[in-house]
Amino acid sequence: MIGILGGTFDPIHYGHLRAAVEVKERLGLAQVCMIPCAQPPHRDVPAASAQQRLAMLQLALASHAGLVADDREIKRGGVSYMIDTLASLRQDYPQQPLLLFIGADAFGHLTAWKRWQDLFALAHVVVITRPGYSNPPLCSFLSAKLAQSSQPLSENLAGQLYFQAITPLDIAATAIRQMIAGQHNPAFLLPDTVIAYINQQKLYHPIDQTGN
Repeated sequence: MIGILGGTFDPIHYGHLRAAVEVKERLGLAQVCMIPCAQPPHRDVPAASAQQRLAMLQLALASHAGLVADDREIKRGGVSYMIDTLASLRQDYPQQPLLLFIGADAFGHLTAWKRWQDLFALAHVVVITRPGYSNPPLCSFLSAKLAQSSQPLSENLAGQLYFQAITPLDIAATAIRQMIAGQHNPAFLLPDTVIAYINQQKLYHPIDQTGN
């Protein structure tokens, strides 16, 4: 089984990384493809460029076997729609179950995604939740997809909806960017290699009065 975890990763942090490691182990995945978007369809333009966000992701994953920095959305360019990404992944992995991981907040807006119902023809949708999370009311389409255990995920290539609780880490990329802009130390929130890259590139740093 192949996991898919997309995002802006602006910057990648330990909340992202812990989620990827935990779902990989709990669901017995061969690998997790972490895919930085080129241009998010429902969010502001990221502060770091696509290539910078990819570079940070590659640095963060360098020592983690089974976590892969996948650049297909950046290579494709333009607005990144998950339906297009899953179609591309399905071509690469025709006989592997694909598991698309999304957060509970994103799941609440799933019906606003491009061709959201067609996602299930290409992959399972696994909602990452906190322990004690109560599943929201589901429309008839989603109710019919709901799996009560992870077993159907490995038995089918696509088509299931599953809720997976993981260890929550209350880390947000927005807070990290604000911390760096305020000249505070973000240590222990993201890998040291990523912090070094941010400093080298002067990402998220405050702009001085000369505009530098």
